[in-house]
Amino acid sequence: MQSMNISLPDPLRQFVDSQISTGRYSSASEYVRELIRADEKRKAEEKLEAKLLEGLSSAETELTPADWRAIRREALAKIEARKQPR
Repeated sequence: MQSMNISLPDPLRQFVDSQISTGRYSSASEYVRELIRADEKRKAEEKLEAKLLEGLSSAETELTPADWRAIRREALAKIEARKQPR
């Protein structure tokens, strides 16, 4: 695991320390990792929402059997990829 040093003004450092003192986080690193994961999740949700809105505003088209086969293949590939150890 790589290390990263950050500088915080005193009020932010005190806030981080107060979050750790609640017992929910064992260290500043754990707290920052949690914030980064939450930000990643938020950005992924925003991207999904944009794609859904794009789909809703696009013209309707009929899906062909070939389209359904391609969708199924892609879904199965994603499922298999999730099963692979990281």
